[in-house]
Amino acid sequence: MTFRWILICGFAACAAMTVGSPFTAAAEEELAPLNIELPEPFFGGTPIDYWSENLEPEDFKDRPPFMAPKGTEIISRGKKVTSSDKNPSLGNLGMIVDGDKNYAKNSLVELGEGVQWIQIDLEKSCEIYPILIWHFHEGKRVYFDVIVQVSDDPEFKEGVKTLYNNDIDNSAGLGVGQDKEYIENNKGRLIDAKGVKARYIRLYSNGNTADDRNHYVEVEVWGRCTG
Repeated sequence: MTFRWILICGFAACAAMTVGSPFTAAAEEELAPLNIELPEPFFGGTPIDYWSENLEPEDFKDRPPFMAPKGTEIISRGKKVTSSDKNPSLGNLGMIVDGDKNYAKNSLVELGEGVQWIQIDLEKSCEIYPILIWHFHEGKRVYFDVIVQVSDDPEFKEGVKTLYNNDIDNSAGLGVGQDKEYIENNKGRLIDAKGVKARYIRLYSNGNTADDRNHYVEVEVWGRCTG
């Protein structure tokens, strides 16, 4: 079963922008709500035994509609995905952008221990609006050092913009972040990229409350690619 929801910036992650450019282009355009499909929720599992001063309270409310310029669509589906871990122990990297958001193990990609990243190539520089991340939702977990960056440089050495960073002690070595840790669920984490233009999206994590490995069910990038 697939549940269809309509999302808007208003979730805690949307306040996490560190990109300096304002959302001026979309402000002058007609906006429309995005129809973002959420996977079926998982009911069960054991309560999470984790506390941190940087952990945001769990939010059970539905997110209100995410408004974006007309023509905004999923631009990550089927695109090339690379990773710091060349041989995932579960799944394959292409599954991260295949549209399958189910919580089952056969929809999960597992990367190795420690700091790992995945990178999505949009094939050209595009306007990026919401990015949604589902690390895992067959039960409750918190993933550590979740960092999302964009760039037009595939090596991420130049022109890097950080959209989200909840690494408060710089354990990933990419700088101290100001964003909150959060408990995973079927809604995923929505990050408002505010129309930033980039070709590559790189996402980091550093283990979780259940084990030291890193997981992805799906990453969904919404935007517009013109020209």
